[in-house]
Amino acid sequence: MFTGIVEEMGRVKRLERRGTSAVLELAAQNVLQETRIGDSINVNGSCLTVTEIAAGHFAVDLAPETLKRTNLGKLRPSSRVNLERALAVGSRMGGHFVQGHVDDIGIVRALHPEGKAIILTFDAPPGVMRYVVPKGFIAVDGMSVTVVDRLTEGFNISFIPHTLATTVAGTYSVGTSVNLEADILGKYVERSLQERQSGQGVSLEFLTRHGFIE
Repeated sequence: MFTGIVEEMGRVKRLERRGTSAVLELAAQNVLQETRIGDSINVNGSCLTVTEIAAGHFAVDLAPETLKRTNLGKLRPSSRVNLERALAVGSRMGGHFVQGHVDDIGIVRALHPEGKAIILTFDAPPGVMRYVVPKGFIAVDGMSVTVVDRLTEGFNISFIPHTLATTVAGTYSVGTSVNLEADILGKYVERSLQERQSGQGVSLEFLTRHGFIE
C-alpha cells in the first residue's frame, strides 16, 4: 500500500526485454534507504518487487500483464519515473490509499496555465471514469492528485509548481500516456451496492440463516 506522495524521481538505466516479460533497472537514491530485495516500490503507479539492489540503483521484473496495462514498456534510457516506497506503519498519510494496481492508461489532452499552477486535462477510459468524481482522489503515474473537474471522457487536475518540479508531471506534454488507478474506496462501494442489489450482501436474513443471530 502507498500514499501517492512521490519520494523522488528515478532515472531509467535500462529496459531489457525477455520474451513477453522485461527487466527494468532504475537509478535512485532516497527510496533505496532501508530497502531490501523483495520489498515493494511504486514505479509510476505500479507496485513492483525489488529483485536486485546495489549502490545507486535497483531492478524490478515486469510481467506481461504489467507491460500490457501500464506505460512502463514505453520507457527509454534516461526516462524519469515517480518512485515511492511502501507505506510504513505510523507514517503520516499525506495522500490517499494507493494500491499500485494500475487500472488503465490515460492520455494528456491539454495543458493550460492558471496562475503559477498548470491545469492538465486527461482522457481516460470508461472503466476508470466510472470512479472519477469532482474533488475526489485519483492516482496519476503514482501521484495522489485531486480531481478539479470531471468531464465526459476525462478529468482536470491542477498541478502546483512544487509537484511539477519534483515529479514526472513536469515532463508531461500533449499525447503523454499516464498510468491511472482509481480510488479503491469507490470500487468497494460499487461492489457492495452490486451485492446488495443482487441479494448477496450481508443482511439480517443472511446472518440469521448462517447462525450468527437468532
